[in-house]
Amino acid sequence: PALAGSRLVPHWIEHHTEHAQELRTWAELNKQMGRPESAQGLLRAAASLQQAADQLSDLLHQVHGTAVPGSP
Repeated sequence: PALAGSRLVPHWIEHHTEHAQELRTWAELNKQMGRPESAQGLLRAAASLQQAADQLSDLLHQVHGTAVPGSP
C-alpha cells in the first residue's frame, strides 16, 4: 500500500534536518554568549527535529524500500 503524502516525505526530511542544523548553530552562539541554558534548550529541540527526520526516513524505507540520499 502507498503512503499518503509519500512524495512530501523527502521534503519533510530535508526540512527538519536543515532546521536542526540551524538550531545547533544558534545553540553554539548562545553558548558563546554565556547562555548555556538557552544553548541546551536549542540542542534538545535540534535533536527532536533530527529524530523526526530519522523516523520519516525509516518510514519511507519501510514503505517503499528506498532510502533518502544523505539519510541514515
